[in-house]
Order: sequence, then structure tokens, then C-alpha cells
Amino acid sequence: MRRVIGIGETILDILFRNGQPEAAVPGGSVYNAMISLGRMGVNVIFISETGNDKVGEMILANMRENGVCTDKVNVFPEGKSPVSLAFLNEHNDAEYVFYKDYPRLRLDVTMPEVTADDIIMMGSYYAVTPILRDKIKELLDRAREAGAIVYYDVNFRSTHANEAIKLMPTILENFEYTDILRGSTEDFTNMFKEGDPDKVYRNHVGFYCRNFICTDASHDVCLRTKDLQKNYPVKPIQAVSTIGAGDNFNAGVVYGLLKYRIRKSDLAELTEADWDAIIQCGMDFSADVCQSVNNSVSKEFAASYK
Repeated sequence: MRRVIGIGETILDILFRNGQPEAAVPGGSVYNAMISLGRMGVNVIFISETGNDKVGEMILANMRENGVCTDKVNVFPEGKSPVSLAFLNEHNDAEYVFYKDYPRLRLDVTMPEVTADDIIMMGSYYAVTPILRDKIKELLDRAREAGAIVYYDVNFRSTHANEAIKLMPTILENFEYTDILRGSTEDFTNMFKEGDPDKVYRNHVGFYCRNFICTDASHDVCLRTKDLQKNYPVKPIQAVSTIGAGDNFNAGVVYGLLKYRIRKSDLAELTEADWDAIIQCGMDFSADVCQSVNNSVSKEFAASYK
């Protein structure tokens, strides 16, 4: 059975609305996608780290409850599990404040075996942070040797925009390993000072990675490949929270790759109809997660969508 192997941070998101805490939800960009895929019955492994504390216990319990393997989560004895405060505005978009106290030794785990056509998911600052580079690269090298698909969500926040030039060699190296690259117009503006999907693909992405998806909140999803340029209108919805929208778009695209049995060797030859079906899964997952304050698709959605 094909596996999805994610690597990324774990964090507890505490959501505030009108200055008052509303919910506390385990999260993290790739983590949110892993939980959704676990709920869909996918064979998932998550490589991460968390503290030996109450927050860490909540994060691990949530993984186990949703069928996500925790064998590759490093529980560190020193330091504390990360926490974020997410302040929702009138459009239900979040502004974040992060609290992190990591130990000196990070991600003390052995990398899992990777086999052909497994799917590796990575993203955010975790995928470019210098202290974790050796671990990320080890997983990417295993993926390349095995013939696995690499899905990369850049998720490059404005808080790191001032580091973009310094991190650019690592970002571009990630692009080279990547089979499907996704980001938002905001990510690319923070990274390249350029948000137009066509210019981003032409000037920054296409040379390294042929398959590019650019999202823009409630505006069109743009797909660019060597053969295809297509925009997909996003159906308007009344969002409760948009926190997991992009993460679950990723989960949906990966679920689509599995559902339609798309292997690494198929990617270069995908038809417009193939991409339509895959992108639709992404939009369906994303729309569901916006209906609640949870960071992953609901169990009801998972049961009916399967």
C-alpha cells in the first residue's frame, strides 16, 4: 500500500475571536494535512517533534485517534511544545503569534524507508530552516532514490520575508526535488516580491519543477504545467475559519493522486481531465475545513467522501 510521509512541525493553535479564546486545536501545516489523510484511511507517517508535556500529549493523542503513525515523532525531554495564538479577523483569516522553546538537539529520529510512488509532503519554514536541513535533505534523497513523489507547499509567511534572500539557495534546492509545488500569491510575494502566478512559474519555478499550483484565498486556483494553463474558480462559502484551508487543499490534492492511482511516472503525461479531478479534491477538502474551527476535515466529510 502506498504511503504518505509528512515532515513538519507540531503546534497547538489557540484561536481568538474578538479578543476571547474560542478553541485550542493541535496543528501545524503538514500535520493538519496528515490528520485529514489519516481520517480518509490513507497510510500516513508523520516525522516531527514535540515536548514531553500536556500539549505534546494532546498532539500525539490526536494523531493516534486519527490513524497517523507516531513512531517518527521525537518527544524531546527539554524545552516545551510550541504554541501559537491565532487572532481571527472579520473575514475569519488569522494573524499569528508564535511561542517556541525547542531544545538544542532537533528532530532526533531515524528517517523511514521510502518506496516507489510513496508521497512525501513537506512545507513551511520547517522545510528551509538551517538547523533541520540535514534531516530534510536525507528524506528528500531517499525519495529521489526510491522514485517517490515530492509535494511541497512553500507556505512562506511574512515573518520570514526578511530572510528570503538568505534562504533562497535552500528554497531552490527544494524546488529541484519537488514534483508538485504549491503556494499562495502571498507566499510568492514574500519570497520573490512577485505574486502573479504566470510570472512566478516562468521566472522562478518552471525551470526546477514542472507542476505548479498557486492559490489566492477565495480567488481562482491557478494550475501551470509544461502543457497546461488553467484557472479554477473557487466556490464562495461562508467561512468559520480559514486556518487550515491551504493545508487541506494539499491533503485533497495528495488524496486525489492516490484515489486516481497516479504514480510518479504518470505526472508528466497527466491530461486536463486528470488535473481537473485532482484539483477538485483539493478544493473539496479546503471548503470543508473552512466550515469549522478545526484544522482538518471533519470525520463526517471523510466518511462520505470515501
